[in-house]
Amino acid sequence: MLELTAEQRDIKQAAREFAEKEFTDIARELDANEKFDDNIWKKAGELGFLGMFIEEKYGGAGLGHFEQCLVIEEFARVDTGIAQTMVAAYFGTQLIKLFGTEEQKQKYLPPVCAGKWRAGMASTEPDAGSDVAAITTTAVKNGDEYVISGNKMFISNANIADFLVVLCVTDPQNKKKHDRLSTIIVETDRPGYEANKLHGKLSIRCSDTGEVVLKDVHVPKENLVGKEGKGFYQLMDFFNRARLDGGGALAVGTAQGAFEKAVNHVKKRKAFGGPLGRLQIVQAKIAEMATLIEAGRSLLYRAAQKVDHGEVDHALIAMAKWYTCEIAVKVADEAIQLHGGYGILQEYNVEHYWRDAKVLEIFEGTKEVEKVLIGKSILGKV
Repeated sequence: MLELTAEQRDIKQAAREFAEKEFTDIARELDANEKFDDNIWKKAGELGFLGMFIEEKYGGAGLGHFEQCLVIEEFARVDTGIAQTMVAAYFGTQLIKLFGTEEQKQKYLPPVCAGKWRAGMASTEPDAGSDVAAITTTAVKNGDEYVISGNKMFISNANIADFLVVLCVTDPQNKKKHDRLSTIIVETDRPGYEANKLHGKLSIRCSDTGEVVLKDVHVPKENLVGKEGKGFYQLMDFFNRARLDGGGALAVGTAQGAFEKAVNHVKKRKAFGGPLGRLQIVQAKIAEMATLIEAGRSLLYRAAQKVDHGEVDHALIAMAKWYTCEIAVKVADEAIQLHGGYGILQEYNVEHYWRDAKVLEIFEGTKEVEKVLIGKSILGKV
């Protein structure tokens, strides 16, 4: 693991203390009821845990994506669902930070960092997930406005966000399909905006996830982010940052939390004349879990630090996202196995790590997509 500075160690410790204090007693109730306690989000904003990579003049901590990863890792160590809800609160601000106008940054970023507004990103559609360029939501320019129509699916904060950054088709006749797209900020209180909450999820149940319907939603042309036709490329730059904390850090924290549960259990659980931890097969499993986590953490930290130093290594980011999410599932699965039958009981507080880990392999780029990105980066055009 890369050596942390004194400030980074303090940030990591503060995040751990906050999560243990605020999440522990309420996490399972929120998960069961598919609800969230807004007081947690507001406190996180007050303490500066949201959008730490945003400059101080826009309300952020003026730190980096690496520091944000440290915080989200500690949050997910206690509960992935709550941690993901925190990520979702500022999800989309990375794109505004990169490509927004000064007016947009001044308007939308400070209230998000303060825990007063929730953001969101709306790119996925019912028939367009990994194939982003296949979206059909349209934004038609009409005078000084865009009129937006279409459907979005699996959108975090669909029902509670104050605004979403929406990927739209603005130039449907363009011969290059990637140049047909633009990103536009849509405030959710505009007429024609509708959202429906998705229930019965396997994972991150306390996080609001929904379907968004846009029925001739009018927004001013000033809500366009950057230039028309650049939406696809903006989205790729956005994901190269969002996959760090919203994928890798969630995964490393989830794996760490499950691992610690397993270690505590095998030390206490008696079998075959002594603690489970005395058995060599158990020791081997613990060793493998620890090694997987350390390897994933190192990949993530390296990728995040390179971004903060101005080097966006999209292949390394894809490696970190794919690998950490895959090992989160493996480690959580093994943690349940080491608990035996007790592992499937909610009262042992370990089964939720596996449930929550599974979605990490899917959202913000499936592991299959990440592998394709890595392969293309290595092989080029063949």
